Amino acid sequence: MAWTAPPVEHTTQLGDLGTVTERHMLEGWLSWHRETLLAKCAGLEPAQMVQTTVEPSNLTLLGLIRHMAEVERWWFRRSFAGEAVGNVFTGPSDGDEGLDGVCADDAERDFGLFRTEVGACDEAAAGHDLDETFMSSRGVLLSLRWVYVLMIQEYARHNGHADFLRERTDGTTGDCATNAVVEDSYGKL
Repeated sequence: MAWTAPPVEHTTQLGDLGTVTERHMLEGWLSWHRETLLAKCAGLEPAQMVQTTVEPSNLTLLGLIRHMAEVERWWFRRSFAGEAVGNVFTGPSDGDEGLDGVCADDAERDFGLFRTEVGACDEAAAGHDLDETFMSSRGVLLSLRWVYVLMIQEYARHNGHADFLRERTDGTTGDCATNAVVEDSYGKL
């Protein structure tokens, strides 16, 4: 049987984040957005994930998965934690940060690399205070809190792109690949 992107269940219910600590709120929103991007691909075959469906843009769902792995690595591991790690797919110096060079044959591998990178980024931030700072590559003092907020906005923006890409691929809309309404995603807000 050919590989398809696996189904995703949200482990974080946004309605549960209303009164938690700031750290839990930031981690929860980031987790929710990560899972949402994966859910936009759920059930698709690799060839569908590499289609450019919103012309003239060259964005693809698999490109977004690759891009977010690269962006997570850049901010959490290379910038904040100071790890001397290379690129996941490509790097900021090439200007596309993983968006280009997608190949349907690599979809399963790329999904695995994304999940591995997310785990490594969570480990890089674990145990560190949100107020802990680092110097950016451009000489700007930033905090771990800033990285979380940046990543949440980055996913929110790209999840909007993924909405259009998925709808143009097979007509699916909403938070999951089944077209079902995911009522519990927001809880009872």
